[in-house]
Amino acid sequence: MDASAQVERPRRGRRPGPTETRHTVLAAARIRFARDGYASATIRKIAADAGVDASLIMQLFQSKEALFAEVMSITPSALALFAEAFRGPRVRIGERVTRAFFEIWEGDPLNSEPLLAMLRGATTTEQATRQLREFIEARLLTEVRLELPDDGTAQLRVGLASSMLVGVMFGRRLVQVPTLAQTNTDTLVALIAPAVQTILAGG
Repeated sequence: MDASAQVERPRRGRRPGPTETRHTVLAAARIRFARDGYASATIRKIAADAGVDASLIMQLFQSKEALFAEVMSITPSALALFAEAFRGPRVRIGERVTRAFFEIWEGDPLNSEPLLAMLRGATTTEQATRQLREFIEARLLTEVRLELPDDGTAQLRVGLASSMLVGVMFGRRLVQVPTLAQTNTDTLVALIAPAVQTILAGG
């Protein structure tokens, strides 16, 4: 057949590569875990969200638990926001830390969704509990304790303040205690910051 008589077939779009597909699945899983928690988020739901087969997710991550572990990587920007709050005059450290905490947990979804998923998952799986503990202690406390006076209690004080703030977020976002869920952020910061100030800096 003459080449000029051949009908040119339209080119198909480039198929997503393994790396691109992996990122797509991770993005879908991050949202699904944050919305449903570890127990209710299924591989099938995540696959549907990502537009891929469930078998492909299992091929890439081997299990839901392994996928969850990878999703839970805290973003560098979240860590930077919180660490930055510990820098500056001690007289307002309580307000800075409290406001940064709310900004991280209720601001940019890239920062907040992994943390909310971790908080939900901590009530259902030991792995999520370990991830949350790691975030609070290893990845947060060890980074910021050098910003506080080294009197032997800095890590304990940061741990107490962080635990209190996590508890507030649990009641506000997960349990949705009406008075917490309906109160605006500025009011909550004004009420919580003095307590955080006392714990971190002694008043």
